[in-house]
Amino acid sequence: MRKVEVQEFKEIWRELFLLEARKIERVFGENMIEIHHIGSTAVEGLKAKPVIDLLPVVNDLNLVDQKNDEMKALGYEALGENGLPGRRFFRKGGDQRSHHVHLYGKGHPDIDRHVAFRDYLMLHNEDRVRYGEKKAELAERFPYEMEAYIEGKDSLVKEIEAKAIEWYKE
Repeated sequence: MRKVEVQEFKEIWRELFLLEARKIERVFGENMIEIHHIGSTAVEGLKAKPVIDLLPVVNDLNLVDQKNDEMKALGYEALGENGLPGRRFFRKGGDQRSHHVHLYGKGHPDIDRHVAFRDYLMLHNEDRVRYGEKKAELAERFPYEMEAYIEGKDSLVKEIEAKAIEWYKE
């Protein structure tokens, strides 16, 4: 059973991102344009589940599925779109999840949404603290109920995301 665990920010998360990003860049080669560290582990001072979220951007999304075996060799499970059209999702670590890869083709609107959310939280302390406290409280309340944890933070995520997107457009 997967435990919902929220921790204080750790500097090592940046290193773990960079190590994994290099491996993923080798898999996707010339098709890859850039790779972003997204999610809570990318935001200094934000409490987070210790799962590194990576967002690679590729020129041609259709070529991604041909690399599933190479991603599997790195320990990833390929989950296709996993509910989000235009995305390819990979996860590593099973119930002891360590990495998520949210891969998009260039120009997909979710790229800016993820980057805006991250960058906004980096610069807006009040919302960063609110979000971190909410996650810690939910993890304590629902230690083995990931769905309840996710549902519990949904309205705050949407509120912050809307502010972040407005702010990002400026």
